[in-house]
Amino acid sequence: MKKASIAPSLLAADFGNLQRDVEMVNTSEATYHHIDVMDGVFVPNISYGMPVVKAIQKHATIPLDVHLMIVDPDRYLEEFANLGAHILTVHYEACTHLHRTIQAIKALGMKAGVALNPHTNVMLLEDIIQDVDLILIMSVNPGFGGQSFIENTYDKIKAAKELITRKNSSALIEVDGGVTTGNSQKLIDAGADVLVAGSFVFKSDDPTTTIKELKG
Repeated sequence: MKKASIAPSLLAADFGNLQRDVEMVNTSEATYHHIDVMDGVFVPNISYGMPVVKAIQKHATIPLDVHLMIVDPDRYLEEFANLGAHILTVHYEACTHLHRTIQAIKALGMKAGVALNPHTNVMLLEDIIQDVDLILIMSVNPGFGGQSFIENTYDKIKAAKELITRKNSSALIEVDGGVTTGNSQKLIDAGADVLVAGSFVFKSDDPTTTIKELKG
């Protein structure tokens, strides 16, 4: 039975005890720290900036999976490389020259991810899928935690998997938004490789066990 990689979203961590929560994720069965960077322009909310990412990186012993929900992400690619991002994901909707952005991310030594909002069709990645290391499928509208999971996500994952297979790409499929132990196995069965979970992990009674259970 295929298991997923888990990327707990530190946006849901206790910021008064950030080191503690980062260290909990380090010692769990998680594969990545998921870091959501929001600018208040591309999405309504503002999350955290470089100093907080630097603080996370200082204590992280597993890779940083950084998701930029910002306009004009090209301005900050080098900064996130310097902050130790392993995967840097930009939004399809925020990039005028997406191919160039992907190449720039890779030239800086990071893996390149592309995120798709719920209304964005997977097939728009057909011409660049072979250059992409990860597709991040948003299963809620980006910018807020605690939203209801969008059911069309399962079909979108299957479409992404078909595209990856057809184009002989090695891209992973990541899902972010409303992920719980109630839908994690169905997401894995549809083709998801990486599951992002925030409040479901950090607000649970036993986050380490919850991460293990999400793996499938």
